[in-house]
Formats: sequence, C-alpha cells, structure tokens
Amino acid sequence: MPRADAQRNVDALLAAAKEEFAAHGVDVSVRSIAARAGVGTATLYRHFPLRSDLVAAVFRHELDECVAAAGPLAEQYAPGEALERWVQRYREFLQTKRGLASALHSGDPAYSSLPEYFHSHAAPALGALLGKAANSGEIRADVAVAPLDLLGAIANLCVPFPGSDNDTATRLVALLLDGLRYRP
Repeated sequence: MPRADAQRNVDALLAAAKEEFAAHGVDVSVRSIAARAGVGTATLYRHFPLRSDLVAAVFRHELDECVAAAGPLAEQYAPGEALERWVQRYREFLQTKRGLASALHSGDPAYSSLPEYFHSHAAPALGALLGKAANSGEIRADVAVAPLDLLGAIANLCVPFPGSDNDTATRLVALLLDGLRYRP
C-alpha cells in the first residue's frame, strides 16, 4: 500500500492529466500536468516514467470509477433507471476520453492491454444492470443485447460529427435506451 502522501500525489496527477488531456490532448506538456496537480515533474516521472503509463493509468482510473458507479446505482434506483443512469455515466466517460483516443488507437504496445481491461470490467457491470432491468420487466427480454454490443453502439453514438455537441450524444443514447424499454 503506498504512503498516503504518495497516493495523494498519484490521485492529483490522474485528475490533472484527465483535465489536461481532455482540454489539450495527450501531447500536452508534462509540466502543465504537474503544475495543475501541484507537484514537480520529478514526482510525475517517479509515478509514471513514460507518457503512455500516465495515459493508460488515466484510462483505467476513469473506467474503474464508471464501473464502480453501477453497484450504488443498482441499490439506489429501480433497475430501469439504474441502467439509464449508468449508461449516461458511461457516455460521460466516453466524452471525456476524446483527448485519449488518438493515443489509445495509435498501435502503441503500451496500450495493448486496455481493450481486454475495458471488456473485462465494463461488460460485466452493464450486463448485471441489463439483467436486472430485463428481470424486472423494465426493458425487453425478447431482444438479446450483448453488453459489449451495447457498449460499442453507445460509443459510436458519442463520436462527434460536424454540428454535434454533447447534447446530441445524450439525446441519441436516450433514444437507443428507449428502444430497449418494454412495451406490451
């Protein structure tokens, strides 16, 4: 277990990198990230020796937070609403990853483990929510929706196109979810 001050530094670096990547892309200077985090560049490099280490850590951290939201949502809301809230949380995750997209799809071997990480974490979280919503009758049980297929469909709806904004993706994802709702 890392020391508390070291963990605070890692947390600050991940938050700063997320913001800087979203605003300026993954090629933003490490000095900017370190300054936003309130640490020196040596601290950044001690925790993340390569830029790819930091990019992958930001992706994993953000995905972990998104996946972790599924449990509390399932406890707090009816199954259909929990599903909808989690899918919107996933949409937000996707939209904040625009700055990472070029790096993640670059073919760099440093990112080769991320697709499996994504599949093994996000698909079970969504699958559990889909199952509960189908069992409760809030979404259609007659349509077999593989979690990875739905995750991919949502991701495709979040790809920006000329004239679109975040509201466009929100509306399109809501429309997709509406198609899953049960109607007698």
